[in-house]
Amino acid sequence: MPSAVPACAPTAHLAAQPIQWLRSPLHAPIKGRGTEWALPHRFSSEQRELVDDGWGTLDDLAQAPPAAVTQVTLQTVRSILTGNNSPDIGFDVSINPYRGCEHGCIYCYARPNHSYLNLSPGLDFETRIIAKTNAAERLRETLASRSYTPLDLCIGAATDAYQPAERELRITRSVIEVLSDCRHPFALITKSAGVLRDLDLIGPMGRQGLAAVYVSVTSLDPALARVMEPRAASPQRRLQVIRQLAEAGVPVGVSVSPVIPFLNEPELEAILAAAAEAGATRAFSIPLRLPWEVSPLFQHWLQQHFPERAARVMARVRDQRGGQDNDARFGTRMQGEGLWAELRRQRFHKACARLGLNRERVALDRSQFRRPPPPARPGEMVQSSLF
Repeated sequence: MPSAVPACAPTAHLAAQPIQWLRSPLHAPIKGRGTEWALPHRFSSEQRELVDDGWGTLDDLAQAPPAAVTQVTLQTVRSILTGNNSPDIGFDVSINPYRGCEHGCIYCYARPNHSYLNLSPGLDFETRIIAKTNAAERLRETLASRSYTPLDLCIGAATDAYQPAERELRITRSVIEVLSDCRHPFALITKSAGVLRDLDLIGPMGRQGLAAVYVSVTSLDPALARVMEPRAASPQRRLQVIRQLAEAGVPVGVSVSPVIPFLNEPELEAILAAAAEAGATRAFSIPLRLPWEVSPLFQHWLQQHFPERAARVMARVRDQRGGQDNDARFGTRMQGEGLWAELRRQRFHKACARLGLNRERVALDRSQFRRPPPPARPGEMVQSSLF
């Protein structure tokens, strides 16, 4: 079992309060959180439902949402590389130093993974973070294996590798240090300015064809970004990150994902133009995906923040997903289908062509890889240099 993080660790000053899993959300939105709903996960064997006792108890609870304190749990893992068998994704393996993400993006397709931890994909996903403390050690062991050959590797494919806990835990940095030592290429995707802290490592690797960074920019409207991604960097800060990475010689791309009808979809061309002006040379875009528990969470969020548009948004989403909230089929899940999906693709492709944005991933150089020495056994000496 993972051990609870000590009190001195970041963002974990107090343990989170026990969560009442309810059939429907009770409290008003919590400032700084994507959702206040501790939605039961799909494997839950029990659900709880509050009943009005006639004394106004439910009204009192609804007016006073509980504190949502982040709890970080430290965990050691047996392996750190996750293989990819999807033809829709352009990398072979990924590293996610954290499970759960404090950024709180309401649309995050990684939310359902918290169900496997017996935690809610709703509020728990944002407040119950698992930190893989031995990630760098496991990575070095893997790269030292004689059977390992360099693969296309992506950091932060599911949850952001530069969420607030990284400021002190520095797990992502330790992973990049191993990749730098071994000259193993990697791509990284983030919506955090924290990536600039590691520019001393990423900059030289980027200039040597060993690293590329993709920055997620979903809106240029600070108000929309604040409710959609409450603890992520502001849109302008993300554009500054693109600029600073590009100035340091790092190949930079922009991810305009997810595209949500009637919310950020009208901004598609403007986001691409702003990213290109800041120094991005590549771009990709994925329409909104609503797998498993993400669908009820997102629809509840829509009713809270955009009730006048909620029905239109979901109707357009279903138009692109064969009448469903979600379509998990390979070949369509990352692009959608139908008239509206095709119009969105055409807009994206034409904007990229006009702005000089390449839609292909940055080609990284695997030939520079140097295998690290195997870990020393007790009483055994090994060469300290790479070979």
